Amino acid sequence: MIKAATLLAAEEGSNPLIPHTFELVVGIFSFLVVLFVVGKLLVPRIQKTLAERTEAIEGGIKRAEDAQAEALNLQKQYREQLAEARQEAARLREEAREQAAEIRAELREEAQAEARRLVEAAHAQIEADRQAAFAQLRTEIGRLSTDLAGRIVGESLEDEARQSRVIDRFLDELERSDAQAVR
Repeated sequence: MIKAATLLAAEEGSNPLIPHTFELVVGIFSFLVVLFVVGKLLVPRIQKTLAERTEAIEGGIKRAEDAQAEALNLQKQYREQLAEARQEAARLREEAREQAAEIRAELREEAQAEARRLVEAAHAQIEADRQAAFAQLRTEIGRLSTDLAGRIVGESLEDEARQSRVIDRFLDELERSDAQAVR
């Protein structure tokens, strides 16, 4: 079959790979028209669309980078604020502990002062009661000793000055004898 095609082509006297001149002119003209239409109408539209898409993509990438940078900045600020808040909370806790310790110390001092005041007041009251009891006892002892001395002597010791001298002498002697007994 290949031989038949070669023989047929040789008989015609033309090469099948080389087109006819008319076909060549129409083909070149058609190519130039298509090239002009594509070059003047389609290429600018394609380039415009490609440029818009490139700008949209680059803009989207830039916006994404800006958003990511802003998110990182906000995260950094949040962490700093959180650290500051933790430090502030720790400081406030420490201040509260110090204030509580101061209040406890003040209350302890006030309680001790109040206790000392109460003890001193009790001591003063006891001393006053002791002095009053001693004075009352002294008076009672004086009266009893005067009555006893009057009965023993057989005369009345109703004279106040004499009675008071006798009582004072008697009590002084009692105190001296008690002091010697204690030693």
